[in-house]
Amino acid sequence: MSEHILFLSLFIFLVAGLYSSVGHGGASGYLALMALFSMPVATIKPVALILNIAVSLIAFIQFYRSGFFNKKLFIPLAIASVPAAYAGGLMSIDPHLYKQILGALLFISAIRLAMPLKKEAPAVKDFDIGVVLVIGASIGFMSGMIGIGGGIILSPLLILLRYSDVKTTSGISALFIFVNSIAGLLGQMKQGIEFSSSMSLMIAFAIAGGLIGSYIGARQLNMSILKKVLAVVLFIASLKLVFV
Repeated sequence: MSEHILFLSLFIFLVAGLYSSVGHGGASGYLALMALFSMPVATIKPVALILNIAVSLIAFIQFYRSGFFNKKLFIPLAIASVPAAYAGGLMSIDPHLYKQILGALLFISAIRLAMPLKKEAPAVKDFDIGVVLVIGASIGFMSGMIGIGGGIILSPLLILLRYSDVKTTSGISALFIFVNSIAGLLGQMKQGIEFSSSMSLMIAFAIAGGLIGSYIGARQLNMSILKKVLAVVLFIASLKLVFV
């Protein structure tokens, strides 16, 4: 085993821990790391999705066990997003411009979430089924196309629309990422994909990071800290998408 792969796996451990603490799988972080370590382009997207699947499932189990999940909100999101993610996974395009736009949107979301509220945050309100279906389909398609699970886009939307509180959003996002990563990977498999021989090590480190991060996020952090962590995650992802 080369030091190159070991260092990459250690960074993956850190990314998995940070992202899973807010119910994310970490695909945007994995994509950036693998690009920095010069992994083959044909390998990067499927490996990122596989790591995403493992970490997001762990995160979902932790948040679900702690009571942070809303099945009524998740179901329409999944119904709209899964087929769209599969369709996006079938596409083979240059994602550079899209990554620039997405990075800018994530940066705006990070700033908004980091801003202190002058008063108590408004209570969660009933969601609009039409809006939820559009959100699910749009994010699902984009996630399948680029190789992310979509949670990093979904989380700030649910919070800013007041459809869910922060921790419940983390539980919803984790399962959303899991199902969409599977759909996106299946779509990519239709085109033929390459897997890295060192993938098992990266998966092991990602699982370890996911177990630690999701436990801390689901049980130890309060709402205020979790919101700030989410803002940091979005900010880091925006920089990686724009500059990597």
